Amino acid sequence: MRFRNVLSTALAVGIGASALTACSSDPTPTDVTVAWADETRQAVQVSWRDSDAPNRITIEGVLSSGPAYVKYLAADQPNTWTIPASTFPPDGNYRVSVGVGTAANGMSSKLAGSPVFDTDGPVRPGGATATSIGKRDVLLRWTTPAQPQDFSPNDPLDVTGRTQYYVPVIGRPGQPLRTAGPATTSTRQVIKSLKPPYVFQLRAQNEWSTAIGGQITARTSSTSATIPALAQYGVPIRIRGRAILQQVVCADEGSCVQQRTTSAGLPLVVLTQVTPGARWTPAARGTTTSGGHYDIPVATGASRPYKVTLPDYSQIGTVAAQSTSKAQLTRTVVRLQTTGFVGGASKKRGQNATAIVVVKPAMNTTVMLQSWNRQARRWLNVKAVPMRRGQASITFKTAQPGISVYRFVIPNAMLLGRPMLGKVTQNLPLSVR
Repeated sequence: MRFRNVLSTALAVGIGASALTACSSDPTPTDVTVAWADETRQAVQVSWRDSDAPNRITIEGVLSSGPAYVKYLAADQPNTWTIPASTFPPDGNYRVSVGVGTAANGMSSKLAGSPVFDTDGPVRPGGATATSIGKRDVLLRWTTPAQPQDFSPNDPLDVTGRTQYYVPVIGRPGQPLRTAGPATTSTRQVIKSLKPPYVFQLRAQNEWSTAIGGQITARTSSTSATIPALAQYGVPIRIRGRAILQQVVCADEGSCVQQRTTSAGLPLVVLTQVTPGARWTPAARGTTTSGGHYDIPVATGASRPYKVTLPDYSQIGTVAAQSTSKAQLTRTVVRLQTTGFVGGASKKRGQNATAIVVVKPAMNTTVMLQSWNRQARRWLNVKAVPMRRGQASITFKTAQPGISVYRFVIPNAMLLGRPMLGKVTQNLPLSVR
């Protein structure tokens, strides 16, 4: 309120100052008024009274610079004149001044001014979002900040009611920005048959000027993924890749063009199919980093396919359409936890030796203990051993002194409808003395 009082005082001082600058002998015009010329509000009509004298019309800025506008009227012309609204600079405070004078002889009276009025333009819209409706239509919404304080309330050119209109504009590749619908006072509009990539913006208009705002950049996307072909059961793998976007860029003049770009912070979901024919469900989540790259750790279980999807992504000012990488199968290998000889790998002749193996998952199967035959130079089966809950062991009596080498062979297995690869343990030397 204090600033408003200061401005009001300044306006009054400005009006008084102009009266003091007038000089000459002719009577000063009276009753200078301004009004809209018609309902279109494309022009301001100024009227005044004087004694059929030639007149000079100017626009004065109040606390701002006025435009370089001067109009001379002959004495026999009516005491009224129409000034295009576009002549007044936006977002300022002005008055129209009328005096007696000619271009040849200059001013011969003091200036008389109209009431002060503002030329506040529209409030720039913002906060635009896009939501798909069905397969092709899009609901666009936007917000409008509160109107700023009016420092010349109830001036002759103030317009009551909703005077701010929004014109939706769309830019597509190879086309210029085009109006996509009628002007509206609403803050939402449905645009038919609108698919990315495109640029959406609003042209907010009122009786004085136009402001551009509420822009949305709608992009298409493509997602690639590098998925490991093999994984140890229970050991996370890392899925890496990149999300690339295509967007539309529009110059002030000319057609819009499509342009490749990347973004950090895009949400990604790793999907998997737990069993053959099951629906795809999330296995992990991540986001893109600089350059659109990502690196997502994924817990492993049974053999299963994975793919990475960028869901439909929407936030204020930007939209990205969904894309999904090609699905790739990661085959799981049995994970070896423990193997060796109980009590160590050194035994006396005739002493019992117990070989053990523990794996994940806790599977039930039959494993084979093998020994290395130096003469035949190949592995020979010793005995099939039952494995229960991922654990197997076999005890045998040592006989011949020296070093013998053993190993366990864990066979392939089926887990959740898909094969899981078996494993051969490392060599297990046994020393007998």
